[in-house]
Amino acid sequence: MRNSSEMRNNSVHSVDRAISILQALARHGPAGVTRIAGELEVHKSTVFRLLATLEARGLVEQDTTRGQYRLGYGVTQLAAGATRKYDVTVVSRPICRQLAETVGESVNVAIRDGRDLVTIDQVMGNASVTTVDWVGQRSPLHTTAPGKVFLAAMPAADRRHILDRGLERYTEHTILDVEVLEKQLAQVRVQGYAYTVDEHEIGLTAVSAPIRTADGEVIAAVLVSGPSFRITAETLPGLAERVVSAAAAISDRNGFPKSG
Repeated sequence: MRNSSEMRNNSVHSVDRAISILQALARHGPAGVTRIAGELEVHKSTVFRLLATLEARGLVEQDTTRGQYRLGYGVTQLAAGATRKYDVTVVSRPICRQLAETVGESVNVAIRDGRDLVTIDQVMGNASVTTVDWVGQRSPLHTTAPGKVFLAAMPAADRRHILDRGLERYTEHTILDVEVLEKQLAQVRVQGYAYTVDEHEIGLTAVSAPIRTADGEVIAAVLVSGPSFRITAETLPGLAERVVSAAAAISDRNGFPKSG
């Protein structure tokens, strides 16, 4: 009986071979099992088994008439995800740095991953009391300002599919009524930004606006966050104006046409 160490090593070896298959198809284009096995010096039965797994996950596709395999659409999705994150952070960083210097609060860039929000970049403000490092952290859409930006931008059917699965309470101010949230999202679409006060974390206020691609898709969101005692009802409108302006500047660099 194999021990856990042997099983783990075999699993790693299989992953390594699967990656080699993808690299071989990327270099040479469509190929059959025999050619791939010969190039990698791996038994054909092993190559066939790995190809079946990759095909099931959409990473390779088979031309049944020729018996050859080629890279699948799943690889394109992975590449697009990596490129999207890199492009947005590179394009947005100078503008976010300038915004953080101007407002004195932390500026983040976030993307959507299913029902979650993922922070991919952060520029810390110079205020004495700042928020934590959010990079890499996941948060729900309904409790966060950028999450509401994404919810407001998506098709109604997609939004209801997310909201109807239930909304988790994070604080006493978290909105759990879907109809109330829908009215708020309608306002987000009108005013061009979203904000939250103590909805995700007591004492935290955030303002967010959408970052768009050339075709108008909301690909990310920029947000300013800080303590609720500093970002108040009086200061929030002016802050929102700066966030919207920064988001528009990033979108412009990302190919989205300027209005007017």
